[in-house]
Amino acid sequence: MWEKLEQIDKRYEDIIAEMSKPEVASDRQKIMKLAQEKSSIDDIVVLYREHKTVAASFEQTRTLLSESLDPEMAALVKQEIKNLEEKQSRLQEQLKMALLPKDPKDERDVILEIRAGTGGDEAALFASDLFRMYTRYAQTKGWEVETVSTSESGAGFREIITEVKGKGAYSRFKYERGVHRVQRVPVTEAQGRIHTSTATVAVLPEVEDVEVDIKPEDLRVDIFHSGGAGGQNVNKVATAVRLTHLPTGIVVVCQDERSQLRNRQKAMAVLRARLYEAERSKQEEAMTSMRRSQVGTGERSEKIRTYNFPQDRITDHRIGLTLHNLPRIMAGELDPMIDALATEDQARQLQEQLA
Repeated sequence: MWEKLEQIDKRYEDIIAEMSKPEVASDRQKIMKLAQEKSSIDDIVVLYREHKTVAASFEQTRTLLSESLDPEMAALVKQEIKNLEEKQSRLQEQLKMALLPKDPKDERDVILEIRAGTGGDEAALFASDLFRMYTRYAQTKGWEVETVSTSESGAGFREIITEVKGKGAYSRFKYERGVHRVQRVPVTEAQGRIHTSTATVAVLPEVEDVEVDIKPEDLRVDIFHSGGAGGQNVNKVATAVRLTHLPTGIVVVCQDERSQLRNRQKAMAVLRARLYEAERSKQEEAMTSMRRSQVGTGERSEKIRTYNFPQDRITDHRIGLTLHNLPRIMAGELDPMIDALATEDQARQLQEQLA
């Protein structure tokens, strides 16, 4: 670890020296690339240099014990050594975490797909509740939420697909994919019986055109009139878009925008993300010898969380964490849950790295 940290520190100095050269400073592309590399190791270098400073102070302070000291001074030196040992240990743990490989998709926007599962109208209501929870969570982060398509069922959603745009959106939402289960008394239940319903959440990192090659001959595009509650534009101009990827059979429909172009752009973004995810899943399946991640595997058949309204608790089954005050969580206060999942994920990665 220390050899690797020394190499990173040296590279950091090389980058700074490179950026100060006039011929590099005038090359916008080169300077941006170097700045990004520098930014990616900034935190590691700061921690490493702080650790070196603390380690030097520890060695200097320890030498004092070999000198003749009065009891009061000796006690102060021993306390300082203890403090420095604790700080050293804490910095070492932070450095181990900082060296963990970063998921290159973490900074991306996401496409969030929420679908009602078992439970009829109550499942559709729960899907609507999850959408509202994620929307409020995104708003607390300053992220933008744009609806791609909706399919309503009663007072809820049979399906709703949205884009969440903001730096780091995927790093947080990726822990939400899977089957969410709710236990509560539906508003339509006359006898007060508790019902169990489910909704599935898929979280796809938004991908660039260059990452997924979609050949024009592999794509069927259908334009049709959008449905809806009515209004001046409904059924007058065909703006809804249906994209069918012929090799895989994946179909994406977008009709929420009034512009055919915007609907097509949004549908293409969803299609690219689904194709990217399908390829990723296929590669993951092929690596059967490797132990799958405990957190965020993306399997939709996996029951990841239960929302129990009568007992005012939410339990994440992947890490065995139970929290209370469901109204606040449903209002978007998801950080305590996501932080715990991220910490568990990091601990698992660290264990694998040290194995």
